[in-house]
Amino acid sequence: MLERVVWDVYTKFKLHFYQQIFRQFQNREASLTTVETYCMETIQALGQPTVNEFATFAGISPPNAAYKVASLIRKGYLRKVRSQNDRREYHLQVTEKYLEYYNIGNGYVMEVMERVRTRFAPEDCRKLEQMLDIIGRELMPEVALSHGESEEPIQ
Repeated sequence: MLERVVWDVYTKFKLHFYQQIFRQFQNREASLTTVETYCMETIQALGQPTVNEFATFAGISPPNAAYKVASLIRKGYLRKVRSQNDRREYHLQVTEKYLEYYNIGNGYVMEVMERVRTRFAPEDCRKLEQMLDIIGRELMPEVALSHGESEEPIQ
């Protein structure tokens, strides 16, 4: 039962995101492929990885990662920023163009969370937050966010 409920909530968030993407495609041509979208979501979740860090996480070769990164830079969704610590190193940074694209799904998350706050008592909301925090930090050790687990939604 719990598995089904979690899967259903996860699926509804994904489907709403896809629905909004398809609506945008009616007005303009899709500029990110599905694989590029996954690459961008991964790069954003990793913080500001290097190409090699992205390649390692994704399990792809560095040349393949470099090819994907170059395409995303050409499309304006990504930029390389020189490291302050090691001037030979560059970190990948998402652009405002991508953040506008990414925020399509973020608005719905915020809307649902507002509904949760309205529907449930504050102590229930705190308990839900605690449970989700434990799930993210302790029960999902296979994937860690490089910038910490408390990633704030992009406003």
